[in-house]
Amino acid sequence: MFFEKAGEHNTDKTIELAIKRAKELNIKNIVVASCEGNTIKKLLPYKNDFNLVCVTHHVGFREPGHDEMASATREFLQGEGVKILTTTHVLAGVDRAVRNHFGGVYPAEIMAQTLRIFGQGVKVAVEISVMALDAGLIPYGKEIVAIAGSATGADAAIVIMPAHANRFFDTEVREIICMPRLKK
Repeated sequence: MFFEKAGEHNTDKTIELAIKRAKELNIKNIVVASCEGNTIKKLLPYKNDFNLVCVTHHVGFREPGHDEMASATREFLQGEGVKILTTTHVLAGVDRAVRNHFGGVYPAEIMAQTLRIFGQGVKVAVEISVMALDAGLIPYGKEIVAIAGSATGADAAIVIMPAHANRFFDTEVREIICMPRLKK
């Protein structure tokens, strides 16, 4: 499915489509980008059906030392059985620091920009899948569903067979469940 425009207003439909496809394919792992916890909370009714993994921005993403997910939200989600990953983004990290300090463009950022051809949400969905796999929060060699968005909320969902970061190019996007037609 294609949404006409990117944005948070697509969140509920994105989740509906993602859950439907996961059930059709008997996929048991769903990875969701959710920095403050609002998007992942919408999946809590499905917590008994799926392994839910929430990937947040790393601490310090917006400002040094700041965690965008409130500790009370983190504790609540963990109490509901959600696995939460807060770590450096696989397609940013040190390459971004070098770019910010010295200028230029580096391989991980070229990869990220290439994935953005499909929109920010699809790029993030690929990225968080690899991150969750590297953290051991989802099983290797299994298709998963990943849900992400262009800013807040969700507007993209994919079926993906992620590879570890050190074998990134073995990653396979098997299906694009939904994404926005207009990227901005």
